[in-house]
Amino acid sequence: MKALAIIALCLIPGIASAQTVARKTVSLLAGASMGLVVHESGHLITGALFDAHPGTKPIRYAGIPFFAITHEPVTRQQEFVISSAGFWMQHVGTEWLLTARPHLRDESRPFLKGVLIFNLATSAMYAGAAIGRLGPPERDPLGMSRSLGRSGWPEPVIGALILAPALLDGYRYLKPDQRWAVWASRGVKAAFMALTLVAGRSGRPLP
Repeated sequence: MKALAIIALCLIPGIASAQTVARKTVSLLAGASMGLVVHESGHLITGALFDAHPGTKPIRYAGIPFFAITHEPVTRQQEFVISSAGFWMQHVGTEWLLTARPHLRDESRPFLKGVLIFNLATSAMYAGAAIGRLGPPERDPLGMSRSLGRSGWPEPVIGALILAPALLDGYRYLKPDQRWAVWASRGVKAAFMALTLVAGRSGRPLP
């Protein structure tokens, strides 16, 4: 019996540690899931504001099933807003996180870190797809690039604009005391939104 008691005492710290890791992992994944909900809600909200009747449809790319937000035809300027809205929502969330908790890296906040990881990783993924011109035709950067100016912008340019704030915010997470990164990130995000002013000046619907 004494031997069993000794074994149990030895196992308890390991079990407790495993449970802690499991809880943190679940919380991290929950945060990432929240990030996805926030991103997609941006498309749905702006689509509804333009009375474009947003919805969803299943898609598959490289054998991976997912879904896309759909909407009825809109002007090119409205399309830019709808396609960009997911990133705008990410920017708002990331700014709130890194402003309210500049030292998040040193905190035990797996849920919040999950949200941040989703935001940065999603931007990096979309940027890579835009630069490489990869992915389904419903991808956000393509809708954005087709909407700018009178005849569209190159999609890799949009990819660079998506990637820049993600890189700066990642740097802010690692180096929270670097104020230049804070203002550079905010400036890029403001410029991102300002592109709405040059989106589809003719007002023509997308083909």
